[in-house]
Amino acid sequence: MNVLVVHDYGPLGRLVLEALRGTSLAIRPLLIRSPDGVDPAALEDWVPEATDLIVNTLWHNDPEAAERDPETIREWAFSIPMALAEHAREHDIALIQLSTCYVFDGRKQSAYITSNPGQPFSQLGNWQWECEQALRTLLPRHLILRTGWSLERFIRKITASAEGATQLELSSRHRGQPVAMKDLARVIRALVLQIDCGAEVWGTYQYAGAEEISQYELGLEIINALPELEAVHVVDKVPAWARLEPENTTLGCIKIRNTFGVKQLPWRTRLKEEAALISGAAQPETH
Repeated sequence: MNVLVVHDYGPLGRLVLEALRGTSLAIRPLLIRSPDGVDPAALEDWVPEATDLIVNTLWHNDPEAAERDPETIREWAFSIPMALAEHAREHDIALIQLSTCYVFDGRKQSAYITSNPGQPFSQLGNWQWECEQALRTLLPRHLILRTGWSLERFIRKITASAEGATQLELSSRHRGQPVAMKDLARVIRALVLQIDCGAEVWGTYQYAGAEEISQYELGLEIINALPELEAVHVVDKVPAWARLEPENTTLGCIKIRNTFGVKQLPWRTRLKEEAALISGAAQPETH
């Protein structure tokens, strides 16, 4: 099977490429440097004719970034996936698309399952939910993979917030499950290999790390894991940026386990590895 991996300069695309190149699949990368340079008409030249599956690793998981730069994030989270889906439909290509827990409003008292309707209240969640709905109508052979919190995002946020500060506000009311990039790459690899085996398993799936935790507790774990943050004191208080955070983003992941045999792995063991990826990640390949 011929697989095209669409990626940007972030570490996830590189990790997915590395994971898939350990298989017998024919893997091609497609680097998108900037959404401004994406011309949907150019996809005819960018996507090789023999492509069987497109894996879109443009993973957007920060609702604050969507509020700061709505047009750019809309391109990444909606317009580019739609262009890929249109091309895939016209050329009988399957597509794997990432989404996030931000499609939900957080009011449910238990874990969200894949059949729960999205009720987003942030720009990011709105675009991802619109993308999901459009994909279901447009392209029968698709896999939507919803993820929990990005562990990378919270490490970056807590590290940046702690610069020059001795106190960090984080909320114990907001709960979810982090997911590390290397773990997500493992999951994407498992999905691709099942498709390669001819499994007709199209639809929506969810994956997040094995343990639910509050943002306050996650902050403590990150600070304890990173020596440079040891002087920072975490207090249980809802920060201003949490207005974009659903209070419950816990995802039920039984469907992906039963269908693909993908088990949830602990995110705690990935903390230092994730921090190292952030600080020293090599640039993805550009061809």
